Amino acid sequence: MDPEILEFDIGLGGGGSSGRDGDDDANIGLDVDEDMADSPAPSSILASNSNGGGFGTGGGEIYLPEGDLLDLEPYEGMEFESEEAAKAFYNSYARRVGFSTRVSSSRRSRRDGAIIQRQFVCAKEGFRNLNEKRTKDREIKRPRTITRVGCKASLSVKVQDSGKWVVSGFVREHNHELVPPDQVHCLRSHRQISGPAKTLIDTLQAAGMGPRRIMSALIKEYGGISKVGFTEVDCRNYMRNNRQRSLEGDIQLLLDYLRQMQAENPNFFFAVQGDEDQALTSNVFWADPKSRMNYTYFGDTVTFDTTYRSNRYRLPFAPFTGVNHHGQPVLFGCAFLINESEASFVWLFKTWLMAMSGRPPVSITTDHDAVIRSAITQVFPETRHRFCKWHIFKKCQEKLSHVFLKHPTFEADFHKCVNLPESIEEFESCWLSLVDRYELRDHEWLQMMYNDRRHWIPVYLRDTFFAEMSITQRSDSMNSYFDGFVNASTNLNQFFKLYEKALESRNEKEVKADYDTMNTSPALKTPSPMEKQASELYTRKLFTRFQEELVGTLTFMASKSDDDDDVITYQVAKFGEDHKSYYVKFNVLEMKAACSCQMFEFSGLLCRHVLAVFRVTNVLTLPSHYILKRWTKNARSSVILEERSSDVYTNYLESHTVRYNTLRHETFKLVDEGSKSLDTCNVAIDALQQAAKRVALATKNEGRATLVNGRIRGDSARDASRANTTNHKMPCQPLSEDDMDKKIRELTNELDYASRKCEVYRSNLLSVLKDIEDHKLQLSIKVQNIKISMKDGL
Repeated sequence: MDPEILEFDIGLGGGGSSGRDGDDDANIGLDVDEDMADSPAPSSILASNSNGGGFGTGGGEIYLPEGDLLDLEPYEGMEFESEEAAKAFYNSYARRVGFSTRVSSSRRSRRDGAIIQRQFVCAKEGFRNLNEKRTKDREIKRPRTITRVGCKASLSVKVQDSGKWVVSGFVREHNHELVPPDQVHCLRSHRQISGPAKTLIDTLQAAGMGPRRIMSALIKEYGGISKVGFTEVDCRNYMRNNRQRSLEGDIQLLLDYLRQMQAENPNFFFAVQGDEDQALTSNVFWADPKSRMNYTYFGDTVTFDTTYRSNRYRLPFAPFTGVNHHGQPVLFGCAFLINESEASFVWLFKTWLMAMSGRPPVSITTDHDAVIRSAITQVFPETRHRFCKWHIFKKCQEKLSHVFLKHPTFEADFHKCVNLPESIEEFESCWLSLVDRYELRDHEWLQMMYNDRRHWIPVYLRDTFFAEMSITQRSDSMNSYFDGFVNASTNLNQFFKLYEKALESRNEKEVKADYDTMNTSPALKTPSPMEKQASELYTRKLFTRFQEELVGTLTFMASKSDDDDDVITYQVAKFGEDHKSYYVKFNVLEMKAACSCQMFEFSGLLCRHVLAVFRVTNVLTLPSHYILKRWTKNARSSVILEERSSDVYTNYLESHTVRYNTLRHETFKLVDEGSKSLDTCNVAIDALQQAAKRVALATKNEGRATLVNGRIRGDSARDASRANTTNHKMPCQPLSEDDMDKKIRELTNELDYASRKCEVYRSNLLSVLKDIEDHKLQLSIKVQNIKISMKDGL
């Protein structure tokens, strides 16, 4: 019977590519059979797959005898047009029967070295050879499962003089169970990603979907896993190779962009870990000039967020951000992390610190990560490190999902336990009660978070500045700077266009906030000089927050609970809520107060408890050391605000308040001591009477030294007297006690006059500087508005 020629479009190869998808199972690598003799390397597999085939051509001409094709099995003497055709036919037969194939051995011609004989076998043929020399000095971390059981099934073919290949041997029997039809797609030689499947994977991968979700979509599309024709491992390997190819091209675009930005502005900073020629496997950091300038004004607290994976390569995009004087997020630099090892983070933090002029922040907030914590300890040993509690809350929903489902009240109780305690003792008691109530004492993750409590529980962190207006609410700065601009489908080529849009949008929001602050006046709610002072100093948002605290003092009572010389302790509580008190220690002489709630230390704004103490002690304006420049209208100016007052009247109020409180404090001490007995009372009264006489005399003498046209009255007569004395060259005579007192008073008055005159000059100068800064800011706002209007017009 003459053989006939049939076309087969069958591939033997696994359709995957090399590597693994870091988004899923970290223990799954390249899924190819290392035991194949003469099998292609992974890259060759990928090349053949990209053409739609498996091993070899994926389709060849096969000579078959007449008969039912579905029941056709090999026999000796069967001829094939090529070796690849024989291989494809045997694999097709194996798929029908239920086993996997591989190439076992070959024989070459002594004349020209060409292959003249091949043997294809069942994948379970032979036994795995453990090479003792290879494994002697190293431990195998992931030993392979036993897959070879000595099966003898095989097909041998050899080339004829005519060039055709003929079956020279065929063994049908297997010594193991065969795979049923619904599991055949799991066998290695039958797994193949077809062209349409690749197109669908590419589309879904570009949309940001991971291997598991893509496989679910494919199963639904094809009507079952067996009809898909490959496994999730193959899908993951294929996607990994896709990302690697795309990344190689886009990383080069990234470097070209950074080099161009640096060429346009020498203050643009970027760095690649190691050699730039190896940038495809290195971490990259950059900071534009505005980011570096932002850090000089607002670099006291920093957020470093690696949980923001912005692109389809699943590379961590890690921005350094902070908070400006409007409470808005500002950028301090960005990084792409290809390698998230400790060495990478150490390099990144050192590089960032160098770009920021070597000045470490007061505090830094990151995700809960042991590797990042170790790197921060090495690079920022003095910086207070905090884990972002909102990331921890999110992780809690994952780790304790069974508790959330079983106990609907757990989430609220957990948040209260973290946020509400006012003392460490209160938190410890609350935590113990929580884990007991929900039977979570032995929960491993929760115990780990408790061990790290000093890095994320607010009550342990209130003594450090984090620029947050509330301990219980999430700060705007914790939201990613680039939210709404980049997402999981963004590639690096698109990224920088969106990156620049994000910078522009954030800048416009700051300009708008500057404009509102400079051109509108907030409504005052009290007659307090302190509120007026704050409205002139703070930005609009910060003043609103301060105003809340100031108005809140109206419901609080402050009473003295202890007096230790210069420091008085006040108990501050809401009216009718004495059981929940705050304690404020107030140093009268230094005008410094410290509250048990530690709001000023944490946020840089005074709490209502301290302001309540100021109210009862007649402190009418904010002392300069409680006005942080970073929260003021002129936060970006070079004028030192802490040394500037709004006007001479404010200076007068501050100095009068200090004098008043100092005298009252000393008088109270005298009264307390003098009232202990009749004798001490008489002594105290006598001392007070003598003091009253001396004060009256000083007041009378001070009244004579009034200013007339900028001079102290009586100066001309004294000057003439000095001139006459000098001209007559009278011999020096000892002065009487009255003359000495008179001389001292004259010199004191002159000194006081000079001081007042200097203060006027100083106030005028600072006023001029303030006007200049305001004018600069208004010009900047006008320029930005013109740019925006021109852009809108285009």
